[in-house]
Amino acid sequence: VQLVESGGGLVQAGGSLRLSCLAPTGENYAVCWFRQAPEKEREGVACLWGRDGSAYYQDSVQGRFTISSDRPKSTVYLDMNSLKPEDTAVYYCAAAQDDGWGTPPTFRPWEYDIWGRGTQVTVSS
Repeated sequence: VQLVESGGGLVQAGGSLRLSCLAPTGENYAVCWFRQAPEKEREGVACLWGRDGSAYYQDSVQGRFTISSDRPKSTVYLDMNSLKPEDTAVYYCAAAQDDGWGTPPTFRPWEYDIWGRGTQVTVSS
């Protein structure tokens, strides 16, 4: 199973983009967005916990990015506003099944076993 991202592109600083990911949106899944800039490690951006709908954000995107889902469409979105050049990266969608112990999702990429191929986001200054 592979996830499918879409919605990347080129935008000026201060602009907005919406990324979409065809992903499992059931209660026993966590779905996250990660990003990787050239020569940098992959980092978590936002996660959505299917168990209770909680959203988690990296500090640098808090207040600018919003993660949400449309369960009937099996789609997870990442709405990105007030974009900055440092947001430029390949954005990946990833999913993992709930461990059954009530453990909230983390930003550790090795804990996710289903990934998309990524979509490029470029923010010009």
